[in-house]
Amino acid sequence: MSLVRDLADQIIAAHSKDDLCLPIPSYSIISPPPKIDNEHASDHYELAATIAAIQMGFIERDAKVLGKAWSRMAHQDGGFNPSHWPSRPEHFDLLPWTRSMNPEAFLECPKHLGLYAIMPDADWVKRMVEAELPTVQLRFKPTDPKNYGEIKKQIAQSVEAAAGSNTLLFINDFWQEAIEAGAYGVHLGQEDMELADLEAIRAAGLRLGLSTHGYAEMVYADRFCPSYIAMGAVFPTQLKQMETAPQGLGRLYKYTQLMDHYPLVAIGGIDESSIHAVAQSGVGSVAVVRAISGSSDPKAAVKRLQELMKT
Repeated sequence: MSLVRDLADQIIAAHSKDDLCLPIPSYSIISPPPKIDNEHASDHYELAATIAAIQMGFIERDAKVLGKAWSRMAHQDGGFNPSHWPSRPEHFDLLPWTRSMNPEAFLECPKHLGLYAIMPDADWVKRMVEAELPTVQLRFKPTDPKNYGEIKKQIAQSVEAAAGSNTLLFINDFWQEAIEAGAYGVHLGQEDMELADLEAIRAAGLRLGLSTHGYAEMVYADRFCPSYIAMGAVFPTQLKQMETAPQGLGRLYKYTQLMDHYPLVAIGGIDESSIHAVAQSGVGSVAVVRAISGSSDPKAAVKRLQELMKT
């Protein structure tokens, strides 16, 4: 076990300045950390990397995925090097086929979706279309979740607003209504993937965007070959209760390096002060909410944010 601990310490030391470490997850404070032993580990590289990842603040399921990836990297690349970091799809056992070879892949969307606004209703969607925003998502939260008439109305009006424009419209959550209205695409969270009829979405010709919050969810999302993958939350956000801590720029840069065969969207707490650094990670799109909706001049905010992405 001393060898494993030594390897884990080498990994942590090699990446201590890479902005990959986060505060230790809350379960380590309120209860003993997850038991990581060699019962299911394929070798000491996997075990060491899993322990290192836990100590760097990765949640348990991400730490286990990283442990396996480190083991594959060590064997594929000819040995253990603590300064390296798993960054290739084969390290994570991601699907080897290309989109054209996968009959179940969702339709493609542009690699660079640009500035991506997440808006609360159809009026805001219309304003974004008028501002010539490249991508917009309707994230409508009805006061009454069973008010399907209002939901359908908001989606229909949003689709109508985007029709004939260069703005691509994704509908959050309400995939059935999005199909009926003929939207460009649907965005789903991890919790929605088992409830939604993905085959119906695919058959209707809608693009599919999936949310991810770390390595385990990215690997899971890859199985479905979606049109794009969203990664976050990059920074703290008050708009949604997050199960995981903000990922930070260091992890975002690693995620984009691994998943660059997809169109990627960075999301979560991004504003004018951070959008340039986020865009430099290699993502083809940056999603914002309050940076536009909270501005006194949303149209000017759109222009300013787009300029900052390109700077």
